[in-house]
Amino acid sequence: MKLIECMNQLKIAKERFSNIVFEEQSRENGFTYWLASKLMELLGYETMTSFSKAINKAMTTCNTLNIPIIENFEQVYSIVDGKTITDFKLSRFACYLVSMNSDNKKTEVAQAQAYFAALAGAVSHYIEEASKVERLIVREEISERENSLSGVVKRAGIENYAFFQTAGYRGMYNMNISKLREVRNIPAKKSPLDFMGKDELAANLFRITQTELKIKNDNIHGQSRLEVTAENVGKEVRNTMIKISGVAPEDLPKNSDLNQVKKELKSRNKVIRQIDSVKKKK
Repeated sequence: MKLIECMNQLKIAKERFSNIVFEEQSRENGFTYWLASKLMELLGYETMTSFSKAINKAMTTCNTLNIPIIENFEQVYSIVDGKTITDFKLSRFACYLVSMNSDNKKTEVAQAQAYFAALAGAVSHYIEEASKVERLIVREEISERENSLSGVVKRAGIENYAFFQTAGYRGMYNMNISKLREVRNIPAKKSPLDFMGKDELAANLFRITQTELKIKNDNIHGQSRLEVTAENVGKEVRNTMIKISGVAPEDLPKNSDLNQVKKELKSRNKVIRQIDSVKKKK
């Protein structure tokens, strides 16, 4: 992106959201950064304890994108109200990720998310932009929990993990994985999880964690019993979803491929980094 394009993007974002004082809080010391304690105030949080959840999620997102955390989140110490607290020097991209992982029920957060979406040249609405980031977080957590479940069933005598995994899908979607791919027009080698929205991903995360818990608590062993357990837990999650929303899991909409979302966010990182780079050249 050329210098004039970067500056125009920054100008447009500032004009559209004139009540955002984000730019005035930046500091310089080798690179442009914002203190997390100051960003916390701008986003309407009262304590670093409550704000740390958004920071941790932002770090997870950064790691998922294979973007160095140390280049965007530098731990420091600050004095706030006479007390020394753990703080962070946040790059502009880190501020973007923290904002997207914050509570958008807060007016300040919604404004900041819209500001950063405009700044990054995001085509999508800021709510959709935040949802994409959240999808990545939940998908990463699912991968971690699937690894944990795999270890549990291996010790419980699983012989064919693919059959066990299919049983869980069959219980939740009333069809196996291959049929779900067909219904949603997902390529054979792709995971259906990569095309799910955040709510559906959260439901699958719940299914996986509860399956693991059930196996442990009831001391379930053997291929057949493990498959029955996975399917029954899937059915329970399915029934709960239908009861609450009136929509069966298989009828939920297909979302954009999370691999494409990762590419988009990496592109956002480049755009956002360029803005501070060209500002220094002026």
